[in-house]
Amino acid sequence: METTIVKVDESHIDIEKINQAAEIIRKGGLVAFPTETVYGLGGNALNPEASAKIYAAKGRPSDNPLIAHIASLDMLDSLVAEIPDSARILMDKFWPGPMTLIFKKSSLVPKETTGGLDTVAVRFPNHKIAQALIESAGVSIAAPSANLSGKPSPTLGEHVIDDMNGRIDMIIDGGMVGIGLESTIIDVTVEPPMILRPGFITKEMLQDLFGTVETDPAILEKPKEGLKPKAPGMKYRHYAPKADFKIYRGEACRVAEEILKQANEKAKEGFSVGILTVEEHLHYYEGKTNQNITVMSLGNIENPKTIANHLFQELRAFDKQGAEFIFGEAFSEDHIGQAIMNRLTKAAGYQIVDL
Repeated sequence: METTIVKVDESHIDIEKINQAAEIIRKGGLVAFPTETVYGLGGNALNPEASAKIYAAKGRPSDNPLIAHIASLDMLDSLVAEIPDSARILMDKFWPGPMTLIFKKSSLVPKETTGGLDTVAVRFPNHKIAQALIESAGVSIAAPSANLSGKPSPTLGEHVIDDMNGRIDMIIDGGMVGIGLESTIIDVTVEPPMILRPGFITKEMLQDLFGTVETDPAILEKPKEGLKPKAPGMKYRHYAPKADFKIYRGEACRVAEEILKQANEKAKEGFSVGILTVEEHLHYYEGKTNQNITVMSLGNIENPKTIANHLFQELRAFDKQGAEFIFGEAFSEDHIGQAIMNRLTKAAGYQIVDL
């Protein structure tokens, strides 16, 4: 398949290009597009054949639910059987934005889109290109992240091109996304609401609204055998670089000491090695690493949003340079740190060493 690649500037949207992409969606084709979280791989959410194409393009297991994206609250009515009061509170507070809600689905939503479930995941993205595409298409757009299944999610157009060129009809390159982590997923079919995937909208924010919010144990624990995922990212290994990736947790100096020991041993054996750290800890590694080791900073601990924004980009950078082993530091699980650790834990295949 030949993939059309177009550049679109969010501040000056080329409507002709958006209309061309929308026509592809209406005809059952696939278009990758930017959102404020990560790039999405979109198809008509009400077309079972389009959903099947999404799974095939990503190499994604068909029991992993897709998220339907809307551009107005009016579009929600055709997708869901009911809107609980908790959902209305959340929609009023956080939509449009990086939040996905799990509803009981309407009869119009095919199970090919929901991974066989009787629920549907819905999001109203806060991104002008995404909104323009959905509005022009006139249908809700099912859109998981636009990467090959299991790889780090795409935060740049070039990431999508690397994974999807030749596999889908069109890629809209809108530059770098703003957040860099997928949306928070909240199940509103239960009371109190339950977080199924942490994100930019944190547990603390939700507790301010509801007092009590449950968190699915699969967020930071290895899923049990036979788990039927209620939301994307719950069951399968996600966000993973090609390298063997291990995370170390403990006091910063001790963690750096152990990472240096492990990294230098692998480098002496001839392997290409990566170290993931933060700006404040770079001094632990300066002048102490073998020439086969690359040290990358994710950002600033005092501003964890920078870490979230760069996480997938740096994991992909290690893939590009052929890293065979990556050693990284753990982070606080407060606020957005829970989302960062959720992605790191899954990327490392739950290989966490406590020191």
